[in-house]
This record gives sequence, C-alpha cells and structure tokens, in this order.
Amino acid sequence: MDLNYIPFKFPGLDSVHCYFGTRMGGTEKGPFDNANISLEVGDNPDHVIGSRRKLQQDLGFETWQEVRQVHGPQMIFEPEPTRIDVEGSIEADGIATSEPGRALVIKTADCQPLLIAHASGKYVAALHVGWRGNSLHFPTTGVKAFCREYDLPPEEVFVVRGPSLGPAWSQFINFNDEFGKAFQEYFDPDTASVDLWQLTKDQLLAAGIRPGHIFRLDLCTYSLPEMFFSYRRDKTCGRMANLIWIEK
Repeated sequence: MDLNYIPFKFPGLDSVHCYFGTRMGGTEKGPFDNANISLEVGDNPDHVIGSRRKLQQDLGFETWQEVRQVHGPQMIFEPEPTRIDVEGSIEADGIATSEPGRALVIKTADCQPLLIAHASGKYVAALHVGWRGNSLHFPTTGVKAFCREYDLPPEEVFVVRGPSLGPAWSQFINFNDEFGKAFQEYFDPDTASVDLWQLTKDQLLAAGIRPGHIFRLDLCTYSLPEMFFSYRRDKTCGRMANLIWIEK
C-alpha cells in the first residue's frame, strides 16, 4: 500500500487532524512523481492541482490555506482561505486559525514542519522552519505569538515536528556566517553539521512548551529518497504538504 501521507494524533485531541505528506502515491516517475503539491517549482500546474484535490478528497478538510513561504519569522492569524488551485500570495512562514475545517498547509522538502495545537482543540497553527527560521528563533517567537494572539498558556500547547533534514545531512560549511557563535553547541566541527532537530526542540522549550508536549517524527528527508522530496539532495524536486485542521 502506498503511504501518501503520515497521520499523527495529539493525545486526547481527537478533533485536531495532523498529516505529513510524502512523495509516494504518484503516478509517474521523475523529480515530481505526480505527487508534488507546490505550484512554485516548475511542475505541470494541472498535475499539482490534481494532487492537491486528491489530498482534500482523501483527508476530508473543507478549505485549503497556504502562504508564500519566505524563510522568515512572520505569523498570520485567521486569514481568509486561499483557493486550492492557486499558490499562496501572503508572505509568511506561520499560520494560525480557530476556524474548524480550515486546513493550514506548510510545504517542505527538507525544512521542518511544526504543527501546533492548544489542549482545548480550538486553536491550531503550522510553522515552516528552515535553518534560517532556526537562526531567527522562529520556533520560539512563533509559539509565543500564537499564545499571545489567543491568550493561551504555553504549558497547554502541543507541538509535533514532521519529517525533515536529519542531523547527519545538515552540513553548513559556512556555519559562522549562517548561524554564529550563539549556536555553537549544536555544531559538530568534525562533520560541519548542525543538529537542527535538537535546536528546534530547545527553541520550543524556550517558548514554554512542556517537554512531554513536544513530539517528533525522526524521519530524514535526505536519506529516504523513495519516501520524501529533498531539495538538498536533488535541487529540482517537489514539495510535500503538511496539514493541520480542526474537525468541523
């Protein structure tokens, strides 16, 4: 059976749906596999829209909400839903909503997707965290903004990190320019690699998230080519959809 997406459930939050996309389930071979969901990478738009509509049909969310991801720290709250057949135009890397049925979509091919929910099941968010997002402390500032917007204690917030670039393949030969001394503890000079997974966890803890409320899918997009797109590995490739929504 093809694994088109990986489901995840926060404990006790049956009304919140989380899914992490894969490149599996497509009908063709090539850099996009007919499984790509991004309209910005040179794929056939008809194929992309078909993949998006299949996700909606299979998973059952009502509306599709994406943004134009720019590797920054910007959050948007309660945006109007975008059409599933057009690319997102609002520049941001975090989205949040209290509207049931509205799927928040983060597109990835190595970057870390963070899906976030409050214990009440009434508020959800999705963050796109590349290494630039880590260098800007976006896991911390994004969660804090989410809590501030909805007046939520961070101790009541759950977060799950989806498949992304693993520590073994996170090389940064220009570490001092890209990260700097403040991130030295996450850098292995022998391999020139940065443990982005641990860095994100620590940045979530700095936002006040309880350790037991942080979940992770330790699947490396680079080292699992049959399952995931990876920009670092292939350059020309598709993007996976990572979705969270409140059941309507």
